[in-house]
Amino acid sequence: MGLFKKKADPVSDRARKLNAEIAALETKIKKLEQAGPTPRPKPGAAPAVSAAASASRVPREPVFEEVDRNRWSHPESGSPPELYNELGVRKYDLAGLWGRVRGLFRQAPPNNPRLINYLAAGSIQGLRPLRYEKRVARNRVIGLCLILLVVLLSIIGLMMKRR
Repeated sequence: MGLFKKKADPVSDRARKLNAEIAALETKIKKLEQAGPTPRPKPGAAPAVSAAASASRVPREPVFEEVDRNRWSHPESGSPPELYNELGVRKYDLAGLWGRVRGLFRQAPPNNPRLINYLAAGSIQGLRPLRYEKRVARNRVIGLCLILLVVLLSIIGLMMKRR
């Protein structure tokens, strides 16, 4: 069952594999160094190709794909043709624009409604219920509004005394 085994650390496993690869590359480098230097071609020189290899190389003909040229001029399938002008461009749609603008201000649906229910009920241990958090936030806003009201009334009172 492995109750007393230590869990494998993925970072150390990866480091071990990389160290093994480095060691293999170093041994390969040492073997190549012992084999002797190889002549390097001059920069800009074309690689040497044997006559047999150059004769066997036949230029391939280009492959052309069939392209649907009318694809862009047709309106989308399922939408009425009166929404498009003679060039196939969609006309300005005020109702659609209004729907998109309204959609920007709508609240997005929650990704996990069960989690929302758990948070609202306070059934996750260690987290306060959402009702409590809302109440605290509401009381904070009311308190700040009262403080602002007192400050504004005091400023108005000071201005009235000066007259």
